[in-house]
Amino acid sequence: MSDLTSMVSPSVPPSGTGCVECESTGSWWVHLRRCAACGHVGCCDDSLNRHGTAHFATTGHEVIQSFEPGEDWFWDFVSQDFVDGPRLADPQAHPRSQTVPGPADRLPSDWAQQLADR
Repeated sequence: MSDLTSMVSPSVPPSGTGCVECESTGSWWVHLRRCAACGHVGCCDDSLNRHGTAHFATTGHEVIQSFEPGEDWFWDFVSQDFVDGPRLADPQAHPRSQTVPGPADRLPSDWAQQLADR
């Protein structure tokens, strides 16, 4: 990635506290990632649906940030490497009370097996 400033919009808030697509379909996720360009919150590649990567493939927004409490790293899909980035608009992560994986009320009892079987 040549110019991080063209791929990051620090003033854009996250789209919500969970994966946009999983929320709309009633699915669940392992970890959450936030698009640094538009704020879209999607699930990570360890999740069944991999909506964070799908968002990159659809939009070309190449930089994401972890949306997990206590994590502030950025990832560039194009260079396939960690990059430094500015502080993004709050909130910085989903609520600590939100389970990982989660959300708890939609997490199937065999979630670990579902991930292993894919």
